[in-house]
Amino acid sequence: MQNDDDSFVYEEASGEWISAADAAAAAGAPADGAVEVRDSVGNLLADGDQVTLIKDLTVKGAGQTLKRGTLIKSIRLTGDAQEIDCKFDGIKGLVLRAEFVRKR
Repeated sequence: MQNDDDSFVYEEASGEWISAADAAAAAGAPADGAVEVRDSVGNLLADGDQVTLIKDLTVKGAGQTLKRGTLIKSIRLTGDAQEIDCKFDGIKGLVLRAEFVRKR
């Protein structure tokens, strides 16, 4: 059985085999395996942040359009690098793509 400690990755820049942990650290990946979610301008998002919409979005199934500049309070990260779970009046189960929001 192979441990994560025994995993190696070929680094093309140096032409050497390095451990997977070292490769992840060099790439800037979080050590605990958590997914980093970034908004449209590259700000790191976290649970509970407030975001504003950067463009008008039509919400499927709700028959409603969220306008640019709408404030969304208390977001929740879903584990996907591009999706955030939101609460908004009148829309149940709203999931937005991180590329359409900006951290407030």
